[in-house]
Amino acid sequence: MTTEATRSGTNPDTAERFSEQDIERSRSLVGVYHATTQREHFTVASEDVIHNFARGYGDDNPLYTDAGYGATTRWGSLIAPPMIGIAVNKQLMADPIPKDQRRPAFRGIHAFVSGSNTTFYAPVYPGDALYQFQGFENVEVKESEFAGRSVIITRAHVRMNQRGQVVSVSRVIVIHTERHEAKGRNKYADIEPARYTEDDIAAIDAIYEAETRRGPQKRYWEDVNVGETTGTTAKGPLTITDMLVFHAGGYGFTPYAPSASRLGYLNRKRIKAFYVPNEYGVPDVAQRVHWDNDWAKSVGVPMAYDYGMLRDCWLTHHLTNWMGDDGWLVQHSSQMRKFNYVGDTHLITGEVTGKRVEDGQHLVDITLRGASQRGEVTCPAEATVALPSRESGAIELPSVPTDVSQAAVSILSRHGELLKASPTLIR
Repeated sequence: MTTEATRSGTNPDTAERFSEQDIERSRSLVGVYHATTQREHFTVASEDVIHNFARGYGDDNPLYTDAGYGATTRWGSLIAPPMIGIAVNKQLMADPIPKDQRRPAFRGIHAFVSGSNTTFYAPVYPGDALYQFQGFENVEVKESEFAGRSVIITRAHVRMNQRGQVVSVSRVIVIHTERHEAKGRNKYADIEPARYTEDDIAAIDAIYEAETRRGPQKRYWEDVNVGETTGTTAKGPLTITDMLVFHAGGYGFTPYAPSASRLGYLNRKRIKAFYVPNEYGVPDVAQRVHWDNDWAKSVGVPMAYDYGMLRDCWLTHHLTNWMGDDGWLVQHSSQMRKFNYVGDTHLITGEVTGKRVEDGQHLVDITLRGASQRGEVTCPAEATVALPSRESGAIELPSVPTDVSQAAVSILSRHGELLKASPTLIR
């Protein structure tokens, strides 16, 4: 689960509750899409960016980290890992959004990413810029066991390169909860931090030592059988260092842009509600639930926890190791059912559940699970992988839906027109 929360400093009787106006505004925005005009930490997928992003979640696959190796593969180059879009985004120029089409602020409301579903259409190469447009696809209001009333919003994120080629479409489910309810319904109060002996660490290290990567050895569709397993990938024990390295790889900045020194002051002026005083009276980002145990406890969880997108990276890492250089991850769908706390260790496993040929693609369906040392499945997932066939040779990449492709070209064209008129606005 990842938090995108802000906290209001206004009237406590109203600051942390849903506004009916905000809920209705959300419903009215379903099907309305706008260009993303904010940049991410990185805007271009250079070799260094790709390398550091992969290593940020613990992936040393040479297809992502070694340009010389990449040149020997079917791709002819180092390429980016599937999840690179969460770290690379260049701002688009776009016409102002009409006031009645702006997203509600949901000030004082806590938010968790509970799952996502992504289709991957094309590789990202070194030198590619990534742009994005997004919008609401669904809005649901319900009662949550954890936090009372919730608003569940599914957001679609379409990512494209500088040529207008769509590389992925992600649908992310975000649960918004009233923070006063979250603090009053702490069903996680009995969870204790994980502790390890030297033997425990040795057992985890043994799993790391035994992990394999398919790499250049082709995995043919004909050789895969329903019911076979995909091995085991270890992740953890989770540390604050892991979180810092994941951030250093590029994740976790837009739209809040945590900043240092005077830039932090300016950012605090821009989004004051995102900054909450810490125990020393210093305004700090609400995002620190991922590294500050005391602040995490204040929002109803027993200790700091990871980002849902980090576990998506782990799950896709498991898949890309299994499928090899010649495979293609077509679709990946995950759920973040439980928190992954600092100190937790996860084992990622999978099983082949189906095989089929569709639109010329030789596809394999896989069910995955990420389970903690508590025996809890915190992140179940489903995936579809395209593999080479002994009969047809190399795989075919998925086709982008026509309406999505046309929208990408239109938005990028408008960006170009506005950029010509004001070329100094983007740096």
